Amino acid sequence: MSTLRSAAVAFSVLPLGMSPSLALMATAPLQAQSLACSGTLLQLQVQQQGVAAFDRFRFELGLEAEAASKTEALEQLNRRLAAVRKVVAPLASGALTVPAPSTYRSGGGSSGPVRERASTSVSGQVSKANYDALIQAAGRLPGVNLQGFAAQAADASETKLQTRLLREALAEGKRQADTTAAALGLRRVQLLRIDQRGGGSRPVPYGMAAARSFNPDEAPAPQRSVSLALDYCLS
Repeated sequence: MSTLRSAAVAFSVLPLGMSPSLALMATAPLQAQSLACSGTLLQLQVQQQGVAAFDRFRFELGLEAEAASKTEALEQLNRRLAAVRKVVAPLASGALTVPAPSTYRSGGGSSGPVRERASTSVSGQVSKANYDALIQAAGRLPGVNLQGFAAQAADASETKLQTRLLREALAEGKRQADTTAAALGLRRVQLLRIDQRGGGSRPVPYGMAAARSFNPDEAPAPQRSVSLALDYCLS
């Protein structure tokens, strides 16, 4: 038995309407039972990428305070956290997440007096309608850094996109296998194995809010990808 391997091929697709029959296939890894190949084994890596419609954002705000003592730094952090809650909570969708603070010491020696620092973060979700208002309000607060805003795919859009990516990846794998078989003068193409992996997107960092407004429709859309490892037997 001989073996051929193909490098990964990536294509961009649009989230068009798709049949729900493949919805379950797109949500979990696929693994077909491996079969013996008496001809030529063709191994392919195929990837499809696309963007989904989104209706909200996941945000994360960094919060810091600095003082001469650890107690003072934590007290300042608490005051700043209260200010963040006051302006952010009415704009956010659902509860905020605030982990326990961390403290560390800086300075000393030639770099100046020793200072105690305390930090934490505030994360949650915000609708497209409140996207700019939250950026502007949080960006003006002392000790607050806008660490990331990641668009969150609408549930129906993400399901349709993952289904479409899976179908396109399988179709591309079959096309490559048929082309390879024809080039080798072979006629039979049998799919032996499917190994599926998906991917998402990371939060997009923002600096301090500028004077102009931020349009949520200009933000990067959530990206999704499906990567398939496909084994074909050509004979």
